[in-house]
Parts: sequence; C-alpha cells; structure tokens
Amino acid sequence: MRGSAIDAVLLSDAELDHITGLLSLREAQPVRLYCTSRVFDWVFASNPIFSALNQPERFRVTMVENRKVETIGCGLGFEAIFVGGKIPTYVKTPAANRDGAAVAYKVIDSRADSSILYVPAIKEIDERFIAAAAQCDCLMLDGSFWSENEMAFRGAGTRTASTMGHIPISGPAGSLARLSHLPIRKIYTHMNNTNPILDEASAERREVEKAGWEVAEDGMDFTV
Repeated sequence: MRGSAIDAVLLSDAELDHITGLLSLREAQPVRLYCTSRVFDWVFASNPIFSALNQPERFRVTMVENRKVETIGCGLGFEAIFVGGKIPTYVKTPAANRDGAAVAYKVIDSRADSSILYVPAIKEIDERFIAAAAQCDCLMLDGSFWSENEMAFRGAGTRTASTMGHIPISGPAGSLARLSHLPIRKIYTHMNNTNPILDEASAERREVEKAGWEVAEDGMDFTV
C-alpha cells in the first residue's frame, strides 16, 4: 500500500538538498541505502531525526569504499569514487580528514560493458579523477556555477563556487578546460539558477556546446 519504485538510494554527500528526500521514503517498503562512513556519521549517527530512519524496516545501510565495485541488481553495479568535497555547514566539529565527504558514482552495466559517471558535486578535478572519467562512456558532471564569483555577480549571495563545494565551469582550472578533451559523452547537470548556461541563447551556452558538452534538462533518459 505504501510501496515505491525506488529499490536503492546512493548518497553522493551529506548536504541537506541531497538527503532530505530520505524522510519522504520513511514509510515505504525497505530501501537499500549506500553511503560512505563519513556521510553516515554526519547524517545518521549525529542527527536524531535521521537516526530514526536507521532501522531495517526503513533503510538497510551499506557503507561504500573508494573504488570498490558493488552490485545493486538488474544487471547493474556501481563503483564509488571519492572526490574533493566540502563539509556541510551544519557539521560543527568536523574531522580533519575529509575522505568520503563527496562521492561520484560510476553506474555499470556489465552485460553491455558500458557505464555512466554521475558527479553532482566536486570541488576540484585532479589527474586521478580525469583517468576515471576517461574510462566511462558518459559523464554527468557538476555544472552548478559558470564562474567562481557568480553568486556575487548575480546579486544572489556572497559565497564563491569553491566554498560551496563546486568547481566552476569556466577558467583555466575549470571543468570545461580540464575535461573537454575526453572523447566521451559529456553532460552538465546540477546547475544553479544563476548559471548563464541555462539560457539557450547565451554566449556561455554556446561555448559549452562548442566544446562538445550537453546541458541536462528535466525528462532526460539514459540507457547504460
């Protein structure tokens, strides 16, 4: 009577906009939940509201490790890839070690030998990440902000992209410069409403499309 089509949930980080949906699933059938031990400590171990969800009849939690492949059924598996991320602002006494704060997920179809790498939040791109992305067929990457100081420029706030845990698209160290050479399908996702690439007529939108990128939109379907 209270079931849903959701069988498993993979948490990419512990940010509020990425975890509050769990509360809506509390009265559905048991759901498999995957997250890092760092995210588990921040979300479930330290928060009385979310700790109430940590029950077998609600969520069956499995801790994920860096670069370890897990099987989730239906011929699909995933690999968790730890990436640079930020500590949520509600965490008042964070550990110095940030490993596991943010995760990219490589979803794998072993039957078709294909994969898609989903990265909703990443603070910096290093050579290790570039090598992992190059091994995938499709990359869905954090496109939250076009520029580092976009919020201030748009009059929407004072925080920079990097302090919010997102690498900007533009600039010499931005994702456009660092990843456009990859010969795979590349899609920007997770755009903030201040991002000019959302405007199909903007110069920024033309620049990302010229570099071989797509901009995600509601209703897109992917066959892995």
